[in-house]
Amino acid sequence: MTGTLPPGWVPSAALTHRMRLVAAGTEQGDLIVRNGQLASVHTGELLTRDLVITDTHIAAVTPVGTYDAPEEIDATGLVVLPTYVDTHIHIEYTMLTPGELARLIIPRGTTTLLADPNCIANVVGARGMDVVGATGTPLRILQQISPEVPRLPDMELGGAIVEAHEVLERLRRPNAVTLGEGNPFNLSMRSAEAQTAALDAGRRITGHTARLAGPPLWAYVAGGIGDDHNAFTTDEVMERLRLGLAITVMAGSMNDNCPPVFADLDAIGGAMTHLCFCADDKHVLDLDREGHIDHHVRQAIAHGVDPVVAVRMATLNAAVHFRFDHVLGSLTPGRLADLQLVHPDSLDAATLDPSQRPARVLVGGRTVALEGEPTFDNDDVMPQWTFDTIHLAPTLDATSFAVTADGDSAYVQASEMYDGYFKRAFHCELPVVDGTVRCDTERDVLKIAIVDRHHATETVGIGYVRGFGLQRGALAASTNCENQNIVVIGVTDDDMHAAVRAVEAAGGGYVAVADGEIVGSCPLPIAGIMSDKPWPEVRDAAAAVDTAAASLGCTVHAPFMIMAFVGLAGVPDLGLTERGLIDVATQSFCDVVLTSQAGQVCCRCPSHAHQIHAMFDPGLPA
Repeated sequence: MTGTLPPGWVPSAALTHRMRLVAAGTEQGDLIVRNGQLASVHTGELLTRDLVITDTHIAAVTPVGTYDAPEEIDATGLVVLPTYVDTHIHIEYTMLTPGELARLIIPRGTTTLLADPNCIANVVGARGMDVVGATGTPLRILQQISPEVPRLPDMELGGAIVEAHEVLERLRRPNAVTLGEGNPFNLSMRSAEAQTAALDAGRRITGHTARLAGPPLWAYVAGGIGDDHNAFTTDEVMERLRLGLAITVMAGSMNDNCPPVFADLDAIGGAMTHLCFCADDKHVLDLDREGHIDHHVRQAIAHGVDPVVAVRMATLNAAVHFRFDHVLGSLTPGRLADLQLVHPDSLDAATLDPSQRPARVLVGGRTVALEGEPTFDNDDVMPQWTFDTIHLAPTLDATSFAVTADGDSAYVQASEMYDGYFKRAFHCELPVVDGTVRCDTERDVLKIAIVDRHHATETVGIGYVRGFGLQRGALAASTNCENQNIVVIGVTDDDMHAAVRAVEAAGGGYVAVADGEIVGSCPLPIAGIMSDKPWPEVRDAAAAVDTAAASLGCTVHAPFMIMAFVGLAGVPDLGLTERGLIDVATQSFCDVVLTSQAGQVCCRCPSHAHQIHAMFDPGLPA
């Protein structure tokens, strides 16, 4: 394949020739968006202008009334903005197919996604990357090519395999925009080869710094990393900006970095051109309730950012950083006619509301949404081979989830969840009954397991986690990050087994179980990670299963998504795969049940300075 952008993004020679004639006034354009307040994201101004569109692209931006066209859109009283760009998302974690996601987010003003397809690639391989990389709807998708599938070949069975040569070949495809995010602790030659290939192909490298600092951060950035969506505090943001990284401010279902990032505008003010926005992992329920990139724009404005500057972060900043600003990201001649007409109060800090929608959205000069509703259907058909992907060992039973130990109690290594998917290692003493280690619901220490669902083996990795509040039953999902095995959190082994079997019966998805009975479910039959239903039905099912989880005592927002990230071995302190517990810093396996020497527990906690350590082991030194 040739070219550096998808077909149609760059105007043909014939269209370029015609646009020049239209701009010169010797030919008419096809459409004029008349008398709107146009956001000049290059200068920060709002200008009363006409926007002259020829076919799919903008031919001219003129004073009002300069030219005529056979079709006009009256934008009087409205603000005309470029449509928004999400600079890093995993479509699969929305729970929707690309076409259904388009019907949800395009009416909110987002028309371009930079998407990493590593979820589906882990289930069905490279052909899955193609499935979520295209849609017949107006949504534009550029791919962040997943660098390694599976991510930890020596520490997981994983699912499918994407060979290194295929990653390198995909980096040169027109729809490739970056090398996808990698494990910041992986300093292997394979990762270096992929990074070099990306840079040689003129692609950025998407970053995932896991909030590291000092030498570990420097070593990761030295691989040519271009941006980071994990930066949370002002210090983290400034450190990365000084290292040359753009900040793709993340607001997903597990965490919203907008408030802390914009908390000190004086500190970051000089670097506003290097900030853009991403959702990363945000499910349908939150996309509908809270918004997509429009949420970021509102958050920035609410924290004191000038509205046009906030819009620039969602448009031009993204296009400049990812090197397609010559065709997208601003309402200027020669660019794609992707634009939205919004009411002024949606940019006013005093009247911001997540229910606000653009009055009209255009993609390639065609209206695709009116007053918050799409004007297109989703006719995408998902291949049959993306279904029926849950394969469990027939011999899997409740004993598969048992952790054995001698005595009346045992110390275990556990993770406390904080700031979404970040994990703090701690150790705690749990009761041993009939030779098996039990959970402690009073102190919110639950069992978590990752179950192989790709190869039908009996491989199960087990750990302990705090932060979900579950008092009874179990929650299970077939969306474990990254290899999409089944993750299950529960109070009893029987309910954990029942929940896993319920996921199997559903063909994948989210399940809540109590006393062996299903109390809530949200089927995700496409690769076990996406629904084949219209997005409103998926939203309602997601809300119902979240309610079921709450009825079991669960206290966290988006519990099924957060539990899918407990095992992620690219985020400190601990990871978990179906093969066992992982010390993230050393990328090595570690014990769940701990031993003692000279009265001291032999743990893998990097620090004992946090409140959690004093809570569970008051004798620990600070």
